Amino acid sequence: MCGIAGAIGPIAPNLVAAVAAASARQRHRGPDDAGEWQSGPVGTRGALFGFRRLAILDLSALGHQPMVDTDTGNAIAFNGEIYNFAELRTELQGRGVVFRSGTDTEVILRGYAHWGRDTIARLRGMFALAIWDARRHRVLVARDRLGIKPLYWTRVAPPGGPPAVLFASELRSLLATGLVERRLQPSALASYLWHGYVAGDASLVDAVQQLPPGHLAEVDPAAPDVVPIRYWQPPRAAPVADGAEQLAAELRTAVRQHLISDVPLGVFLSGGIDSSAVAAMAAEAVGGAAVRTFNVSFDEADFDESSHARAVATALGTQHQEVRVSAAYFRQHLDTALSAIDQPTFDGINTWFVSRATREHGVTVALAGTGGDELFGGYRSFRDVPRSARLARLCRWLPHGLLRTAAAGWVRAMVGRSGAVPPQTRWGKLGDVLCGGGDLLAAYQAAYALFTERFHRELQATPATGLRHGLPEALAERWREATAHQPELHAVGLLELHSFLGERLLRDTDWASMAVSLEVRVPLLDHRVVEAAALVPPNQRFHPLGRKQLLRTLALQRLDPNLFERPKRGFVLPIEAWSRQQLRSEVAATLNDAELCRSLGLAPDAVARLWQAWSSNAPGLYWSRVWTLFVLLRWCREQRVAA
Repeated sequence: MCGIAGAIGPIAPNLVAAVAAASARQRHRGPDDAGEWQSGPVGTRGALFGFRRLAILDLSALGHQPMVDTDTGNAIAFNGEIYNFAELRTELQGRGVVFRSGTDTEVILRGYAHWGRDTIARLRGMFALAIWDARRHRVLVARDRLGIKPLYWTRVAPPGGPPAVLFASELRSLLATGLVERRLQPSALASYLWHGYVAGDASLVDAVQQLPPGHLAEVDPAAPDVVPIRYWQPPRAAPVADGAEQLAAELRTAVRQHLISDVPLGVFLSGGIDSSAVAAMAAEAVGGAAVRTFNVSFDEADFDESSHARAVATALGTQHQEVRVSAAYFRQHLDTALSAIDQPTFDGINTWFVSRATREHGVTVALAGTGGDELFGGYRSFRDVPRSARLARLCRWLPHGLLRTAAAGWVRAMVGRSGAVPPQTRWGKLGDVLCGGGDLLAAYQAAYALFTERFHRELQATPATGLRHGLPEALAERWREATAHQPELHAVGLLELHSFLGERLLRDTDWASMAVSLEVRVPLLDHRVVEAAALVPPNQRFHPLGRKQLLRTLALQRLDPNLFERPKRGFVLPIEAWSRQQLRSEVAATLNDAELCRSLGLAPDAVARLWQAWSSNAPGLYWSRVWTLFVLLRWCREQRVAA
C-alpha cells in the first residue's frame, strides 16, 4: 500500500520537479521508502514515476519502487495489494520466469511482459498503477474494479512547453505540483451539495479527474491524454441453483487471501454482522487466537457498542483490544483530521479517528466489513427506494404532470410549513420523490440527497447545469443502463455499489486510513465475491430485508444468533454531541463568512439561514447538513481553491 505519482509526456525539469513535489506530498501514504524513476534523459518523451512505500510484503529493499524489469526495460509504480499474486507467481514460474523479490509488485511487472494489458483482468485485489511499456513507448494506467484505490489525473500545458498528463494517488498531490489551477468546478460543487461528496469522474478542482473504477487507459507520451477503457463492471443478476455455495467458497477464499501480510494485521470489529463475519472467517482460516480484533468505544452510551464486539471476540477466541476515543481526544486531533481530507466530504472523519487509534496500537493492516450492507440488503434503501418509485409512478396518472408538481409543492408546504429552512429529511424531500416519475435512479438520488431540490438551488449563487438528479448526465445514464431490466433489489444493490460505496465509503476510507499510514482491506468487496453474490437468487440473497440472513448463514453459523438480534446501527462517532459546544464558534464563523461563500459560488444568505435554523433547533435539520458546508468552506480556504 503506497502513494504513486507521475507524469507522461516530455521529460522536462519542471515535470521532474512536479512529480517530486507530488510524491513528497504523499509521504503519509508511504513513510517507509521513496523512489523516483524516469524513462529517459531530459529532452525526450516518456514517463516519470514517483513513489512512497508503506511496506507490507517483503519488507526488504527488493520491494523498492518504482520497480524496473531488467529484461524488458518496463517499469511500474503500484499502489495496492494483489491477493492472488502467489497463484500468478506460480503460473509465471512455470513459464520460466525467475523472481528476485517476494512482492506482488514484481508479479504484476513480470506478468505484463507475458500478458500485456490482459494482466489487469487477472489481478484479484485493490490497485491503482502505472506501467511503462519500453517496447511500445506507452504507459498503461489502471484502477481496481470497485474503486478501492484512487487515481487522479490532469492534463497540463506549461507555458512555452508541450502538454503532459500528471497523475497521483491524491488530489492535493496534484495541487502541490504548482501546475494545476486551483479553480472550483461548478458542476462538481452542485454534486457535492447534493451528496456531501463529488459523484462521478470529476473532482472539485476543475482540471482534475479520476480514472473510473474498473477502467484502464494507454497513454502516448507524444500526445498525452487519458481515454478510459472499461475492463470490468458490476455483474447483472444471473441466479443459479448453487449460487449460495459458490458465494460461500469465494468469501472464504477472499478472507484467507486478505490475511497475507508481513506486518502486524488486525480486524475492525464493531460487533455487527459484517465485521463479525469477516472476523469469524479469519478465525476459521488461521485460528481465533491468531486473530487480533479492534473495537473503538465511546463514553457516550448511545454510540458505544463495545460490549457487543467484546461478546463476539470472546466467542471467536480472538486477541481483542478496545480503543477508547473520548471527546477530549476528538478535539485534540480534529484539526489534523480535517486537514487530512483529500477532497471535501461530509463523512470519513470517523474512519480517520478509528484508523489513527488502531495505528497507535501497532497495527499496519486492518480488515474491515465494508460491503455487507450493499451486497446483502442491509440498508433501508432496499425497502424505501422501490416503495418511493412505485408511489411516484402512481403520480404519473395526474394530467400533464401539473397536478403532480402541485401535489409535491403541497407536501413540501405541509412538512416544512415553519422556519426559514424547511425540513431536509426524507419526508421533507417527498415532493421531490413524487416528481421523479417512478424512475428507480431518481428515487434513489432523492432518498440520498442532503437537501430538497429547492434548497439545493438556493444554496448556489448560480445553479449548475448538466446535472440530472444531482448526477452528471453521462454518469446518470451509465447507472441507469447498469440497472435496467434487473430485479428490483439487485438494481438497488448496484446503485449502492456504484454510488454510496464507490463514490463515498471507499474514497473516504482510502484518504482517512492512508493519512495515518494504515492499510485497510475490504474482503467482502473482492470482485469475485461481488460476482458470486449476483449468482444467488434475489429472494435468497436479500430476504428478510435488513437482516442480511444469507451472510449470517454463510459466515456466522458457529456463533449464537442472539449476539446479533438487536436494531441495526451504523458506525458513527458522536460528532454532533461533541461539536455543538466545542466547535460551535468555529462553524458559525465559517458559515457566516459571506466573502468566503461568494468566492465558491455559494449564496451567503442561504448558508447563513441554514446555520441559523440548525442553531435554533429547527425540525428536520441534521448536523450532517451543516457539517457538509463547514468542511467544504474550510477545505477550499485551506487549499486556496475558488470559483
